[in-house]
Amino acid sequence: MSDALLSISNLVMRFGGIHALNSVSFDLKQGEITSLIGPNGAGKTTLFNCVTGMYMPTSGAVTFKGKDITGMAAYDIARQGIARTFQNLALFGGLTVLENLMTGAYLQGSSGLLQGIFNSRKARQENSKATHAALEILSFLGMEDTQNLLPSELSYGMQKQVEFGRALMQKSELILLDEPMAGMSSKEKSHMSELIQRVRHSMNITFLVVEHDIPVVMDISDKIVVLDFGQKISEGQPSQVQNDPAVIAAYLGSSH
Repeated sequence: MSDALLSISNLVMRFGGIHALNSVSFDLKQGEITSLIGPNGAGKTTLFNCVTGMYMPTSGAVTFKGKDITGMAAYDIARQGIARTFQNLALFGGLTVLENLMTGAYLQGSSGLLQGIFNSRKARQENSKATHAALEILSFLGMEDTQNLLPSELSYGMQKQVEFGRALMQKSELILLDEPMAGMSSKEKSHMSELIQRVRHSMNITFLVVEHDIPVVMDISDKIVVLDFGQKISEGQPSQVQNDPAVIAAYLGSSH
């Protein structure tokens, strides 16, 4: 039996005559950080969307903890234990930082709409639990003093950290991070890298990361998968991928 937490097998995604993904296969092991890299348009976000139920793959399979989740609805996949962040921020502008994190606890709630409307005892208990969990996450992120601010009052890098915190609130086993360092200063990137490593070790969470900052990728990754024009062209440890001629050609061009 495979020891993979997530298996992507011969994944194909076509948009008309365009192959966004062409027979892509790789595995993620529990507790590891795998980075997915490649030039713009290589198919990285398309793969994320196939894994998280936003796209129905043309063919192939996505297996999580031995269960075929291919084509499941996004909310069902989230319930299986997979969370994600987005390339473009998806925070609620009218909610405070604390409230944005609390929305990530919806999977743990069971009180329902009516009990929420009438503020039942169960709804109040769940709200109190979510508030406590959100405050713990903010403390973990070192952002306790931002809890009552709106996202617009934070820097872009800090907004990215809020979205990361909301993903942690889902208590998932696998988190997909889509360009978590985009728009960050060098100091913010270093802080986010440390956070990802701390979460991996303290919470045993597995990560699949799309990121364009190659030094960051080389620093945090146990394994790197490289896509180019929808095809996997390389897979291995950072040192192996960094020296792969196919990867160098994809990023820098080939003399041919």
